[in-house]
Amino acid sequence: MRGAPILGLAVKSLLNRRATVGLTLLALAVSVTLVLGVEKLRTEAKASFAATISGTDLIVGARSGSVQLLLYSVFRIGNATNNISWQSYQEIAARPDVAWTVPLSLGDSHRGFRVLGTTGDYFHHYRYGRKKPLTFSAGEPFTDLFDAVLGAEVARALGYKLGDPLVVAHGLGAEGFSNHKDKPFRVAGILARTGTPVDRTVHVSLQAIEAIHVDWKSGAPVPGMRVTADQVRRMDLTPRAITAVLVGAKSRFAAFTLQRAINEYRPEPLLAVLPGVALQELWDLMGTAEAALAAISVAVVAAGLLGMMIMMLAGLNERRREMAILRSVGARPLHLFALLVSEAAVLTMAGAAAGLGLFYAALAAFRPVLDSRFGLFLEISAPTAHDLAILGAVVLAGVLAGAVPALGAYRQSLADGMTVKL
Repeated sequence: MRGAPILGLAVKSLLNRRATVGLTLLALAVSVTLVLGVEKLRTEAKASFAATISGTDLIVGARSGSVQLLLYSVFRIGNATNNISWQSYQEIAARPDVAWTVPLSLGDSHRGFRVLGTTGDYFHHYRYGRKKPLTFSAGEPFTDLFDAVLGAEVARALGYKLGDPLVVAHGLGAEGFSNHKDKPFRVAGILARTGTPVDRTVHVSLQAIEAIHVDWKSGAPVPGMRVTADQVRRMDLTPRAITAVLVGAKSRFAAFTLQRAINEYRPEPLLAVLPGVALQELWDLMGTAEAALAAISVAVVAAGLLGMMIMMLAGLNERRREMAILRSVGARPLHLFALLVSEAAVLTMAGAAAGLGLFYAALAAFRPVLDSRFGLFLEISAPTAHDLAILGAVVLAGVLAGAVPALGAYRQSLADGMTVKL
């Protein structure tokens, strides 16, 4: 018996046991789909995470930790331990090696979404992905003191459209613990979806942040003091402090010089971090979760291959007479070994191919949901070298798993196959 006849015999043998083989094939296909899906989610989540901010050379905040600064300034998670004085911000912005700055002020919320005070430069200089700029799906940047620009997810979740009123709450939480209802805002613009924390942010001007807090002190309204929206428009609304600053340097070399100068700034303790370095530090903190995902992938594939091996071992006893007939027509023990290994290889390759097709079908079906619900955009592209390596490893593991029942067939003697056991 040569290689090609053995392979053909293996295919015919599998077709002869369609029901059992079909269930095993389905289990293998689901396993391959899951492992490709987990890998896709892991790699795309990492790429999306790294693309949250782009084109910014430095993030500056009060001295704390680089990860903490990144979390509250970019991901809008947590709060700053301290603020930056407006005077310090102006001195940083006036440095000759600074190309542009975007001041950020956090602390308030609207129905569970963070409110960010900034300037119009935010919409010109903020970049995400591969230096993609922010674009408007409707409206324009704020022109009036009480204009607000919504991220795409805020507008979708709350059903807002241009011109709708909204009230900012003091503090965080779903409803906030006190509202600035005497100074309502108006939706002036809605940003296109970015898949970043920008989608879940309400943007207002720095002057608006000052305006809603002009009659507040220590986080509460000043008793007996009330400044109306019309009165506050005539007041000096220059900010006294901000939360963080995004800085663009005139050159990459200037960024390092600027970082050292800010970290050694004497008037107040400041921290300047490179976004790429801080993002890598933050991702390293999640290395355990990444390793857990990889372990789950291996376990899922191992379960599928174990099922295939059990199916072949269980059927081995039923095929004793088939083996004996093959031996009687000249097949050697090595041929029987090759036959079962070929069956395992064919079954695993078919499972890998079916799993790949199922993976793309699931990707096409669930991609809009992941994009709209979680801001995770999964691109449909040809299998990468990493994907092909995974499929190759699955097939190799299937061949090795098939060697176990093949070894049992190898040891089965012709006399044992022809003997009727009572």
